Amino acid sequence: MRKIRYSKDVDVLLIELSNKPIDYAEKEGQMIIHFAKGGEPVLLEILEAKDFILSSLFSVVKEKEAAIL
Repeated sequence: MRKIRYSKDVDVLLIELSNKPIDYAEKEGQMIIHFAKGGEPVLLEILEAKDFILSSLFSVVKEKEAAIL
């Protein structure tokens, strides 16, 4: 079951992709990706979530405007 949770006090967005046990994690930029034994992503942690989401939305809007011109 997929779950999305936001922790306001630490500004972290957690996206649960699977119920499998976490074996290891890797940090990539503003994200920590937790993996099961077979390398399947289980949990995404987006650090500084507000900035990440606002930046992502700005990029999408900017692309849309560029495509219209």
